[in-house]
Amino acid sequence: GSAPADSINPAVVLAMKEEGIDLSAQRPKILTDEAVEASDVVITMGCGDVCPLYPGKRYLDWKLDDPAGQGIDAIRPIRDQIKSLVKELISTL
Repeated sequence: GSAPADSINPAVVLAMKEEGIDLSAQRPKILTDEAVEASDVVITMGCGDVCPLYPGKRYLDWKLDDPAGQGIDAIRPIRDQIKSLVKELISTL
């Protein structure tokens, strides 16, 4: 992200594990210019003016609740919303 945390919320790791995705060895990463330039679609999640814009890129801003500091019961709906949005995006590619 534009200002990544030091670690992934443990409840996010648990919620993703429920979906068969193991994030236990992952760490938040900064969004680099190189990553944006190599992308076909750039998805932001409420970062607003903080995220840099690159001409010619397709941008989608997904308005999602911030999972930081949230428990698993709050994170599951966010996870499910992201899953739905990703499926919708894939259908348009």
